[in-house]
Amino acid sequence: MLKEKIQALAKDIHQETIANRRHIHANPELSFKEYQTSDFIASKLTEWGIPFEKKAETGIVGLIRGEKTSDKVIALRADMDALPIIEANNVEYKSMNEGVMHACGHDVHSASLLGTAKILSSLKSEFGGTVKLIFQPGEELLPGGASIMIKEGVLENPKPNGIIGQHVMPLIDAGKVGFRSGQYMASTDELYITVKGKGGHGAQPHMNIDPVLISAHIIVALQQVVSRIADPRLPSVLSIGKINANGATNVIPNEVKMEGTFRTLDEKWRKEAHLRMKKIAEGIAESMGGSCDFVIANGYPFLVNEEKITEAARKSAEEYLGKENVEDLDIWMAAEDFAYYSQVTNACFYRLGTRNEARGITSSVHTPTFDIDEKALETSTGLMAYIAVKELGN
Repeated sequence: MLKEKIQALAKDIHQETIANRRHIHANPELSFKEYQTSDFIASKLTEWGIPFEKKAETGIVGLIRGEKTSDKVIALRADMDALPIIEANNVEYKSMNEGVMHACGHDVHSASLLGTAKILSSLKSEFGGTVKLIFQPGEELLPGGASIMIKEGVLENPKPNGIIGQHVMPLIDAGKVGFRSGQYMASTDELYITVKGKGGHGAQPHMNIDPVLISAHIIVALQQVVSRIADPRLPSVLSIGKINANGATNVIPNEVKMEGTFRTLDEKWRKEAHLRMKKIAEGIAESMGGSCDFVIANGYPFLVNEEKITEAARKSAEEYLGKENVEDLDIWMAAEDFAYYSQVTNACFYRLGTRNEARGITSSVHTPTFDIDEKALETSTGLMAYIAVKELGN
């Protein structure tokens, strides 16, 4: 049976997939600068005789055509970029690019899709339809590589019936995966706030317009957007993560700069919240004698897993791994530029377990100690290949 063949192939190439992942992990590159990573992926596809083309400068789109008759097309996506983080892991494949680290698992995603590609390429006579391999740049940085890839026609010629993506999840044990139908991940917007006042000596506050005090009022008041204005049934997050006053113990500065994020799962409310945030901040600043420049950088939309393709993928996962290894996911208020694909085609974005408590592999993504149980790479390559051939009707 095809399932058993895929499982055997995933096992056979497991060590090669580990080596590919470690190579990518040791040579991380920041968003839209994934030149070496792109060349490495291209070299592997060339070695295996898989045709491909470049998009968005460092992005790669490959095609595997099954030899049986079928017009169906399924896209599989991986991202390639790393984060500006200094790695703290003491491993042989530790980042060789100081200050850059694959702390979000994109090395896993790319190596996994390479493994899936090798499996599917060797099974072309066993299935019908076309698999589109999407290796995209810049997931971690606005405007997001997915948006650029889409503009450059990644979902055309041939047009996929749907798209599948997977992402590491350190909360789930290696060997397991997680699925959720419907709304899954949040939209994300970046907030850049400049509060202006009139600086001076800290011992003469009556002669100044204190932008630090104004900023404090704004930070507290903005939480009303989530706690009192938003429908309590609708998940929303508003966090200010950076404040730069640049004064001193006895110096009130002329201005304060703040940065934050706003996230939700509803586009109508998202637009309304933008207006409310600006109105609150500008109103408070004006009432206290200062002014406020409130800039919102629109980020990724919310991610929705289309019900039919997600339920089909989940069923395939249960067949491939066993029901006991497939978990339900809750809403996740983090964001992903895979959401752009989900806004224009049927999409399924699932989670790949990478945790191993016994070995101390428990760190969250975006931390200097993030790592994975590489047992997950056998799961990731084979499962995605199986989901693909099932989605193509085989």
